[in-house]
Amino acid sequence: MQIFLRRLSIIFSAGALGGLVNSITLWLLGKFGITAMIGVKIAPKLVPMWLYPRVVWGGIWGILFLLPVFKGSPVRRGVLLSLGPTAVQLFVVFPFKALKGYLGLELGGMTPVLVLVLNAVWGVAAAYWLRMIGEE
Repeated sequence: MQIFLRRLSIIFSAGALGGLVNSITLWLLGKFGITAMIGVKIAPKLVPMWLYPRVVWGGIWGILFLLPVFKGSPVRRGVLLSLGPTAVQLFVVFPFKALKGYLGLELGGMTPVLVLVLNAVWGVAAAYWLRMIGEE
């Protein structure tokens, strides 16, 4: 049990780190006008109220790294596992929680692509962290 809890803690931490990297990436894209340039109305402010839930949810989604898939490639593994949070964001959060339409299209036509890329950033960052500390 102790080994499982240790592993779960490490995986949560990796997911939280991925959430932080994802969030800072999105903030920078908004700050430098890149999201507006591609027609997506997302430009968050880097404040604790916005950042905290994203880091926590990144940690929770990190539990996907318990699945034994693509152990050899952090990029493939991170991108594959990022499809879970991407699907939830596009098909649950945007249409039902945030009221931003199916796939978040009310925020702009490129929103699904942006979400896919940013969640891949989350997954790859978490996967590389796990590899770097010797957990994968």
